[in-house]
Amino acid sequence: MFFIEVILPLSLAKTFTYRVSEAEFHFIKKGMRVAVPFGKSKIYTALVLEVHENAPTLYEAKEIHQILDEKPIATETQIKHWLWVANYYMCGIGDVYRGAFPSGLLLESETVVSHKPDVLVNDSELSDDEFLIYEALQHQSSLTVHEIASILNKKNILPVLQKLIARDIIFLEEEIKESYKPKLVRYVKLHSKYESDNGLAELLETLKNANKQREIVLAYFQLSASEKKPITVKKLTEVSGSTSTVVKALIEKEIFEEYYLQQDRVSFNGEKSEKELQLSEAQEKAFLEIKESLAEKEVCLLHGVTSSGKTEIYIKLIEEYLETGKQVLYLLPEIALTTQLVSRLRLHFGDKVAVFHSKYSNNERVEVWKQALENSPKAQIVIGARSALFLPFNDLGLLVIDEEHEQTFKQTDPAPRYHARDSAIVLANFHNAKVLLGSATPSIETYFNTKSDKYGLVTLSERYKNVRLPEIILVDLKDKYFRKRMTGHFSDVLTEEIAEALSLGEQVILFQNRRGYSPVIECMTCGHVPHCQQCDVSLTYHKNKNQLRCHYCGYSIAKPTHCHSCSSIDLTTKGFGTEQIEQELSSIFPKAKIGRMDQDTTRGKFGFEKIIDTFKNREIDILVGTQMLAKGLDFDNVSLVGIMNADNMLHHPDFRAFERSFQMMTQVAGRAGRSEKQGKVVIQTYNPNHNTIQQVTNHNYIGMYKEQLYDRQIYKYPPYFRIIKLTLKHRDYDKLKEGAMWLYQVLSQNLGIPVLGPEEPAISRIRNEYIRTILIKIPHNQHLGNTKKTIQKMLNSFEAVAQYRAIKVVVNVDFY
Repeated sequence: MFFIEVILPLSLAKTFTYRVSEAEFHFIKKGMRVAVPFGKSKIYTALVLEVHENAPTLYEAKEIHQILDEKPIATETQIKHWLWVANYYMCGIGDVYRGAFPSGLLLESETVVSHKPDVLVNDSELSDDEFLIYEALQHQSSLTVHEIASILNKKNILPVLQKLIARDIIFLEEEIKESYKPKLVRYVKLHSKYESDNGLAELLETLKNANKQREIVLAYFQLSASEKKPITVKKLTEVSGSTSTVVKALIEKEIFEEYYLQQDRVSFNGEKSEKELQLSEAQEKAFLEIKESLAEKEVCLLHGVTSSGKTEIYIKLIEEYLETGKQVLYLLPEIALTTQLVSRLRLHFGDKVAVFHSKYSNNERVEVWKQALENSPKAQIVIGARSALFLPFNDLGLLVIDEEHEQTFKQTDPAPRYHARDSAIVLANFHNAKVLLGSATPSIETYFNTKSDKYGLVTLSERYKNVRLPEIILVDLKDKYFRKRMTGHFSDVLTEEIAEALSLGEQVILFQNRRGYSPVIECMTCGHVPHCQQCDVSLTYHKNKNQLRCHYCGYSIAKPTHCHSCSSIDLTTKGFGTEQIEQELSSIFPKAKIGRMDQDTTRGKFGFEKIIDTFKNREIDILVGTQMLAKGLDFDNVSLVGIMNADNMLHHPDFRAFERSFQMMTQVAGRAGRSEKQGKVVIQTYNPNHNTIQQVTNHNYIGMYKEQLYDRQIYKYPPYFRIIKLTLKHRDYDKLKEGAMWLYQVLSQNLGIPVLGPEEPAISRIRNEYIRTILIKIPHNQHLGNTKKTIQKMLNSFEAVAQYRAIKVVVNVDFY
């Protein structure tokens, strides 16, 4: 008996055993995909972990359906890394597999209906719906359930199918579809009989009355003379200004022959610049220090102020690793950043750069996956958001993690809830590669690691070309409102600065970390605020769609004309978001062109690129946006940055609120004055003497770091303690309360460490589910692996209690 051990793309913590024949046993290797039956009738794409000869004891092993790959599609190091992620972040290995693979490589079964050929059917006995299906199957050998639903124009068609199956007229089969198709491009060439000289004269003779066809043939000759490469139908019709039907007519006349070639979907066609990168003195010094540091340690942090030219140093370092033939992974926190960076890197490395993130289509991601696996020259440098971490690298030499402090590196939902920076450091360890972290405002944990000599540290304290750091102006909103110096949400200082920047032809960025028009609509008569029906939050007003919308579940209603509770028509908006800023700007500066960049305007594949490009080409004067703007974007014409309200970040109920606010404000401020002239930053706040705001004003990272460390030590937070957060969800409030209490007591009795909870979070109901959280704080001197095993055991016993089985428990390790 021969068996294989596989992972299924389902949220399951264990692997499954399937039976194979002897021939298959010798052919299958670790990392290949096989199609296997699972459950009653579903078929999934499973990944082979190992081949062995031990039968499972608890169940009868089923046979596999088919082998899908000729050679392994995932590498051993990659699978080892997945197992680490599943173990460390306490999630199922199936979750990691599903999250890592492009869904183009994960086949799902589509249920297919076929009719039995030799059954005689009496048409009069069938109902209308049954007859429609039966008739459709006469013309087609099989239909998917989806197609039948559209034929009948009904959602629920299973009862009809059940009747037909019961009468033995049709049968179901599960069929697997390979969903990745290579892109084929259509080319034409001249038929071989016309290739000689007299063939050509004969050809023009036959076409003397068909003008359009003759034009195309002449265009074909011009192209083939000038380009010396195969000619696509698309190019031919463009040059001759004709249509593809004429080309088709020529193919039917056997004058042209058509053929197809496979082509990559994402290809770079530009010239790589030949000029050498010149580093400034400060950059050169930092570059050499990084090389020394990486010679001794695995990880090095480059702490360089905003606009100090960190990217150039990365490029220089990447060059050195490429010469040794190794692969490089460059991780970024936001898809918005990849656009700018890819163009910069392609100038240096030409088409050695591949990009991988979730805005790419399935097929494009499959192509990058295959290129990384084959170590192809096209994917020697992979740039991507956090998911690029799971690509099948063959020989990784260097990982660059830019803006390493960003919270977007942490995946929140669905599992695996991994942190890309920490997982990347482990991946580098498996490959014996080096890691370079870069940031102007490093996270406290990372900086703490450099101080305790775990990571190397290189500091770059001057901006590129010695441009001065921006001047920061604090505006006290209390005072301005009191003196009536406000226009809407703009203080007189900010409006004057914007006017001055616009008159000099410079651009302005305004930052407000709230999308929509305003977060609350309130009735002035009775104080009623419209809330979401399914969540515990007020609805955000979106003016351009004239609706109120919940940012948690997407529920929306039209904007009410009168109060739902007392029918008064006196409604007012409280608070403000990016839409409202945009509208106020257009009344204060009617001539300025204003753009907005937030989640509502950057939907779609090229949403980011459109806005960033129009801003870079100076078609927009003022850009209003949320935290997407705060990342390392580089615009040389921005001289002024305005932070509309610094306080909503500071008063967030989170132990990292001050650290996050410092990072966010420093990063936004860093977008100003990136070329010769010193930039300005206007920060509007009700609390100008707040420590964190003062630290931003004085660019004092070390001061913020020391103050935060002191607090963290007292209150038992990272980097002194590791935190695991358990979130429990259920629709029944009392059952949840009771279950959470039970789990809390078991945990606090069996773990000798601080367990906090069960607590109702600030938003205690989302999508009709009530929420409770429990925090477990693990001190550094305690063994992490063993503690996690104990916690997992308790979670298993919680699941074994019948009345709590319906409560969902989400485990989030290092949730910050």
